[in-house]
Amino acid sequence: MTGIRLTAPAPGWAIEADVVVVGSGVAGLTTALRCAAAGLATVVVTKARLDDGSTRWAQGGIAAALGEGDTPQQHLEDTLVAGAGLCDETAVRALVTEGPDAVRRLIETGAHFDTTDTGAIALTREGGHHRRRIAHAGGDATGAEISRALVGAVRSAALRTIENALVLDLLTDAEGRTEGVTLHVMGEGQHDGVGAVRAPAVVLATGGMGQVFSATTNPPVSTGDGVALALRAGAEVSDLEFVQFHPTVLFLGADSEGQQPLVSEAVRGEGAHLVDASGTRFMLGTHELAELAPRDIVAKAITRQMHLQGTEHMYLDARHFGAEMWEQRFPTILAACRAHGIDPVTEPIPVAPAAHYASGGVRTDLSGRTTVPGLYACGEVACTGVHGANRLASNSLLEGLVFAERIAADITGAPAAAASEGAPRAGSGRIPEVDAADSRTVPLLTAESRTTIQRIMTRGAGVIRSGASLATAAQELEALRLSAATEEVGSKDAVPGVEAWEATNLLLVSRVLVAAAREREETRGCHWREDFPDRDDSGWLRHLVVRVTPDRQPVVRTTDGAVFPPVRALDPRAAGPGDPADTAPPTSLRNQPADAPEEP
Repeated sequence: MTGIRLTAPAPGWAIEADVVVVGSGVAGLTTALRCAAAGLATVVVTKARLDDGSTRWAQGGIAAALGEGDTPQQHLEDTLVAGAGLCDETAVRALVTEGPDAVRRLIETGAHFDTTDTGAIALTREGGHHRRRIAHAGGDATGAEISRALVGAVRSAALRTIENALVLDLLTDAEGRTEGVTLHVMGEGQHDGVGAVRAPAVVLATGGMGQVFSATTNPPVSTGDGVALALRAGAEVSDLEFVQFHPTVLFLGADSEGQQPLVSEAVRGEGAHLVDASGTRFMLGTHELAELAPRDIVAKAITRQMHLQGTEHMYLDARHFGAEMWEQRFPTILAACRAHGIDPVTEPIPVAPAAHYASGGVRTDLSGRTTVPGLYACGEVACTGVHGANRLASNSLLEGLVFAERIAADITGAPAAAASEGAPRAGSGRIPEVDAADSRTVPLLTAESRTTIQRIMTRGAGVIRSGASLATAAQELEALRLSAATEEVGSKDAVPGVEAWEATNLLLVSRVLVAAAREREETRGCHWREDFPDRDDSGWLRHLVVRVTPDRQPVVRTTDGAVFPPVRALDPRAAGPGDPADTAPPTSLRNQPADAPEEP
């Protein structure tokens, strides 16, 4: 473990649990429901409202081999092709074989998918899929429906939730094992300010890090908090250089920043065409699937056309859908376009790529275990090996669902949890001792630094990268880090708070992303180096794994090949990469003594 943590007040309150899940998307809520159903005292911590995570923004749907003639093997093959040689086939096989039943269990939980006239689940196609296997809800509001169902189930089960809470750091014991998290609750409520949830199992399901860039489809809360926490705790991350830029994001102007409206891949799946200003379809001849090529290929093709023609965007033409299809199949996208003065029924939609999804993240095994004992990761924050160098469309919701169930099975099936003795713990607990003046606390950035980071990353590590652009980005990010370290203590800018913590998390994640991107001297998947424009299997058919040392410097190593190495717990006494030791599941879960007092 690094001993690094954010500058923050010492916790002023604490509660006890068996499991704390950080995040309220499909990954987090599925994990929480499964753990609670097994009798574990489960607490859900979420940064905003329970229904305000990234899942609710998902438009297209969830991919699974549910249709007649489709098979998990065909889904696996499409996923491997999209991943450009770096998918972990064992992880992909788990995803595609367990996926159909996981979707059916989601339906049993209360999710309602669109159906055909015969009552079967309606399926569509998206980029990289050779079959119709995308289940959708509300036309183009799949994430909102999944979120509605899971939030309803959590409330019906009366799970304990802490909303509007930013997770800060991992609590560990002297042996480096997980003991819970510290967090800051914003506003008034039963808890306010910095506190702690003590638990031997922590599940990170914090979503993505799209706010690293100026323009993204991610909500404002996606500031890489889970990846940053894991790095400070000494966990390994992998494949962080592979940031997927969604090809078709509504273009609102070159200076538009923040969350941008997504135009789902499903629009192309239903027959929309990508064209330039003259109406020429430029994807024909670029790939056998044309507009339905994998996302990295489409994003690169759009960017190339923009550069060749000296324009800021291309167009998505779906006028041939007609008003009725737009209103019934894509009501959310139609409303978003019209809100910005564009009517897809009568005119092409201006589109350009924007940051969308992190294919890499905190490295885990097939049970979601990280290299820190007791710390799990699931969903976009995790790197299971499923996505490789580029995520296949609509595999993200499925990954969150399948691996959430795997994590819950690992936690509840641990030897220490085999026999339940007494009631699960729930209530107030001992406040952890945290030295707020420790020299290894991270100096905080100003709130304004967020915009500076985003612009550095967009210029230097966006859709197109080069050794020179990445070197400049690394220098500018390091200068920002050093400037924070020299801020006068006690000044207004040095005061801990949500905006400062978020900016500091963004800086750490950005530095690690740039370090990995500089190392990978090839173009593969959604990592595009203009100085190394070709895929190089002889030298780079391997993963990059990054850790942060106690002096807050990223250390990058390469794996021996494309196969993901086993996840091992790292020696907490080591200052560097450390000697690996076998990962052990969290101890003391369902058979904990039920002696914690009830919270008043």
